[in-house]
Amino acid sequence: MILTIERKNLAPDIVVLEMAGRIILGNNARDVELKLAEILKERAHKIIFDMKGITMLDSTGVGILVVSQAKIKKDGGELRIAGAAGVVEDILKMTSVDKLVHLYPTVAEAATNF
Repeated sequence: MILTIERKNLAPDIVVLEMAGRIILGNNARDVELKLAEILKERAHKIIFDMKGITMLDSTGVGILVVSQAKIKKDGGELRIAGAAGVVEDILKMTSVDKLVHLYPTVAEAATNF
């Protein structure tokens, strides 16, 4: 399954990347990096990865999330993850990504008090 990434903006200054598919070794993982680079060039500091449509995440995908969080933090921003469920949520917790990036059930909850 091809990874799709759709950008949405929440007022006033929150960027949401709505993802569907798999974040795995190959072009899928690179697509996340490229989209994030575009957003960081715009000096966006509040970013939510909406992962409700993600069905698989391998070690490369986990690495991409950790690197994304580090880049955003270095730039003075914050990354939040919304909608991760099932095996994806289990992987994020098993690899302690949830200790670096807060997980929220929905985008609305992730955007609250950002």
